[in-house]
Amino acid sequence: MTALALSPRRLGTTGPEVFPLGLGCMGMSDLYGPADRTESIATLHAALDAGVTLLDTGDFYGMGHNELLIAEALKGRARENVVLSVKFGALRDPAGNWIGYDARPQAVKTALAYTLKRLGVDYIDIYRPARLDPVVPIEETVGAIADMVQAGYVRHIGLSEVGAETIRRAAAVHPISDLQIEYSLISRGIEDGILETCRDLGIGITAYGVLSRGLISGHYQASGAASDFRAHSPRFQGENVAENLKLVEALRQVAQARGASVAQVAIAWVAAQGADILPLVGARRRDRLAEALGSLNVTLDAAALAAIEAAIPKGAAKGERYAAAQMEMLDSERTGA
Repeated sequence: MTALALSPRRLGTTGPEVFPLGLGCMGMSDLYGPADRTESIATLHAALDAGVTLLDTGDFYGMGHNELLIAEALKGRARENVVLSVKFGALRDPAGNWIGYDARPQAVKTALAYTLKRLGVDYIDIYRPARLDPVVPIEETVGAIADMVQAGYVRHIGLSEVGAETIRRAAAVHPISDLQIEYSLISRGIEDGILETCRDLGIGITAYGVLSRGLISGHYQASGAASDFRAHSPRFQGENVAENLKLVEALRQVAQARGASVAQVAIAWVAAQGADILPLVGARRRDRLAEALGSLNVTLDAAALAAIEAAIPKGAAKGERYAAAQMEMLDSERTGA
């Protein structure tokens, strides 16, 4: 990897410096079908050994399982070498069903207490509500996290999947390090005002779904598992998935011409959209992690970027990224810019 590729990225003007790729850990516990615990731990170790610093999780990933898994992987590791990014607020029942959000100040502090215990740490680097609570003003939620910053339990405050107005309201209460939001070649809604707002305010972007949950990875195969939420996502259904995979084949031609894989080009494209953008990769296996790390060796010049745009033009994807009920929960989609 080149020195340039390995240059750290800062999450906004107030956030931490991190390795130029982050690891999203959700799939090791939830939502993509069965995961291999041993391989998950090995993948976490491989990521840390490769220099990856940011690990992203949520207290509702496997109802605490993901935090416990990360805690196990971090045993014997220096705490200061890891940036833990944690989402909270999503409510689930014992069967794993989604039953709403709770971002009231007292819920914020209770959730944080449990997260600290499960992860076995004294502080969380970046703490963020997973979604906007429709009945709790964002000022109250951010204010509660700010109390925890003052008390030393949280270092930075982040946001997730919120629109420009909410971002501005939150930033007026306390500096925001980064906005976590889906961003990929086939999910580019952030470009319609949200990215500009974040840049105006000095807020970084942590981009998840850079491979659109495997759809544009070049490796996609339906798992068939009942627990794989992609079976209910419009982009993965019927004619939509067939049309979307045609886009992937067009991208494959661009990638092969440059000696890279589809996934590497897709990740590199997100990284190329700005030094203030940190791609999160959701690798659950060491081979997929190694492939993702290889994206750091991919240089996209103007010709390459034009070829990628021609292969997958903005708005080319068929189907929404979530089912209609879930789309309604996204402040980032509801409010647009």
